[in-house]
Amino acid sequence: MSIQVFLIIILAYIVIIGTVNDKVFHMQSDIALIFFSSLLSLVLLLLRYIFPMESLHNLIGSLGNFNFREYLMDGMLCFMLFAGASKVNMGKFKTNLRPICLLAFLTTLIASFVYGGLLYAAAIVFHLPLDFWTCVLLGCVVSPTDPIAATGILNKIGLSKNVCSVIENESLFNDGVGVTLFIFVRSIITKSGDSNVAVLLIKEIFGAAAVALIASFIMFQLIKISRDPIRYILIALLNVLLVYMVCEHLGFSGVLASVICGFFFSYSMDKIKRQTEVVDPHHFYTNFWEILEGILNGMLFVMIGFVVLSVSLSPYVAIIVPVALVALIISRACGVTISTVLTGHSIPGNYNLPEFVALMTWSALKGGLSLALALETEAYLPGPVYEIFLNIAFVTIFFTVLVQGLTVRKVYYGLEAHKAKRMSYKPKGNTK
Repeated sequence: MSIQVFLIIILAYIVIIGTVNDKVFHMQSDIALIFFSSLLSLVLLLLRYIFPMESLHNLIGSLGNFNFREYLMDGMLCFMLFAGASKVNMGKFKTNLRPICLLAFLTTLIASFVYGGLLYAAAIVFHLPLDFWTCVLLGCVVSPTDPIAATGILNKIGLSKNVCSVIENESLFNDGVGVTLFIFVRSIITKSGDSNVAVLLIKEIFGAAAVALIASFIMFQLIKISRDPIRYILIALLNVLLVYMVCEHLGFSGVLASVICGFFFSYSMDKIKRQTEVVDPHHFYTNFWEILEGILNGMLFVMIGFVVLSVSLSPYVAIIVPVALVALIISRACGVTISTVLTGHSIPGNYNLPEFVALMTWSALKGGLSLALALETEAYLPGPVYEIFLNIAFVTIFFTVLVQGLTVRKVYYGLEAHKAKRMSYKPKGNTK
């Protein structure tokens, strides 16, 4: 199937499902896309089983065998991360800098190892073909929250700006940490590369930051002397794509570099706000990134559903599904709890510790990056283990997006009601 035909199918599906959802189901748009694309995939698989026609088999093969990892990691991911980071409210970010950094770095690290430990314990009990480091690698795949899912879904459920800022910014930064940990654990499993996590973290994080800041500073000088809003867009596109490619070539985190580019441009564009109001009175630059993000988000969620067509069920699926979901919740809660305690400051949103942990655990949605990392393991993991990785990645994404994504609004309002009741409580004897 040519790329043009594939894009026609994807875009047509987005338009049709979006229209039907608006008229009938009224689900959040991104959730509706992944739900109905997954449902369509299951229907196609059922039809292939009932009617084993060659044409149907070829169609399913063409849709399922699309190189999703290359599309995401080598194509669209940098633009999606830049678009998300460029919308960040810098005032809120500075206010919550400490909790954001601890959540992004420490939570991801703790959650990956706790998840790996729980999964390894289950592997021993149920005789799964997984060793400890393979379980930790899977923890690195599913622990980072996905910024694309976060910005696409959580922004639309009514969270307070302060709390939403923490969730979004943590999601943007912890992807880089997750990818770095993934590379480190992979080097242990394959017995290649530098096994010193400190060296890897410094190289991935500080190397990415240096490249992103230097390139963004140089590129932004072109924006400052430009008087064409379309050129603003072209410069930003060139900057993030160039930075991502250079970082990936040098062994730095292109994911983290893309986020830093977005932050730099957001901060710098705010500093020349008067100039942009004159040069770009119709907000072409801002609108472009919002529109591009919406299009790419929609395509991403549909593709996640279609990749189901190429996945084989592991013989251990009945065991690994409940174990993986329990481990996911426990590991995330442990990571958030420890990180929040170590902040040493008031918790964002005036929550107490249990309330904040509950919100941050239930709002931790997963998406395309987890699936892309799982697909990457095919090159060095045995077939049965790779099947387990893919099955868990899909279950994790569908559970967090469909179950948590559909219920996080109720959880948020429930926590807000509990917080209001707690704060309005007055001990006996207090007449003030």
